[in-house]
Amino acid sequence: MSTIDPRSSGTPQANESSSLQRLFGDSDDLLPLWIAEPYVELAPTIVEALEERASASWYGYETRPESVLSSFWDWTAQRHGWESRSHRTVVSPSIGTSMGALIEELTEEGDGVILQPPVFTDFKPIVMKLHRRVARNSLALCDSGYGMNLDDLEVNASDPGTKMMILCNPHNPVGRVWTVDELRAVARICEHNDVFVLSDEIHADLVLPGHTFTPFANAANGTEVRWAATHGPIKTFGLAGVADSLIVTDDEIADVFETRSSQLHLTRNNVFGIAAFEAGYRTGGPWLDGFIELLSANYRMLSEGLPEGIELIDPEGTYLAWLDFRNLGMDVPELAQWLPAKAGLALSPGHWFGREGAGFARMTVAADPNVIEEAISRLVAAVS
Repeated sequence: MSTIDPRSSGTPQANESSSLQRLFGDSDDLLPLWIAEPYVELAPTIVEALEERASASWYGYETRPESVLSSFWDWTAQRHGWESRSHRTVVSPSIGTSMGALIEELTEEGDGVILQPPVFTDFKPIVMKLHRRVARNSLALCDSGYGMNLDDLEVNASDPGTKMMILCNPHNPVGRVWTVDELRAVARICEHNDVFVLSDEIHADLVLPGHTFTPFANAANGTEVRWAATHGPIKTFGLAGVADSLIVTDDEIADVFETRSSQLHLTRNNVFGIAAFEAGYRTGGPWLDGFIELLSANYRMLSEGLPEGIELIDPEGTYLAWLDFRNLGMDVPELAQWLPAKAGLALSPGHWFGREGAGFARMTVAADPNVIEEAISRLVAAVS
């Protein structure tokens, strides 16, 4: 697979110099690896589909053909053994749009929404801006890695004011791919306490060898828990700036979301998004297989090359390495300054994901091996 160095001027990261400067300072030599996107050349078949659509020279209203949604279900059946059955599949402009709309419809101001920090930075602000309350069900870290605190989840879910849970599967940033047993336990707890589960599964395709993605829908079989899941090609194929996302559910909330989307005029199609979406799911399999091989190799290189005092939390999925710096003995402000100033790395400080992330940092490994090697070299030099 050919790749692009994220330090080169032609990449999206380098073109976001204002964000880089604002977040990490004015250094000219920062290696930016904080954004959750793949910095490799994308699937040629997707690029070709976009070029072909652009060559049509008209970009007006376009109806989304049925083949677009069927491409997603053909993909999930082949890659994950998950078929549509009676599920509803609704198009949404983004994961954040889906999350905000569902929180608004399923909860009232002041209600609790369960999060499992350290977790993706956007979850908490969405909850807070809608004047809901974050119910923290912090992940537990032990020698074998991260796990769910199910006893605490039961306590949170049993609160009459808690109405919803946002599940991250696979988990960003800690890299867990939750097992069937873990997901069934969540389903049973939330069923028993009438808590709606929104499972963010946008990293579903990015699972490393030896692990298997389980859709929450499958784990919920045999229960009456209410649920919805968010999906789409944006992380799988690096299409966050182009393609739409999806809500999958067997719940009547699908009708409510479609009505709200129509009210807010969120249903207009993007002609390039349509082309990229279907091209990815129809033709992107071989590219993704090569991409996961690259990720596996980069994770191995990172694990073996880190200096003493820095550890990689064993990854199961995503292309987001969760690095443990706690043995270096720095507090939160010191680590946040040390990474760009001394190591020359723009990584996401762990406290961005909640106080449970203090002492950690997130780094993308979806890059050329030479870039990962350079990041390791910088860490070694900074520690020594």
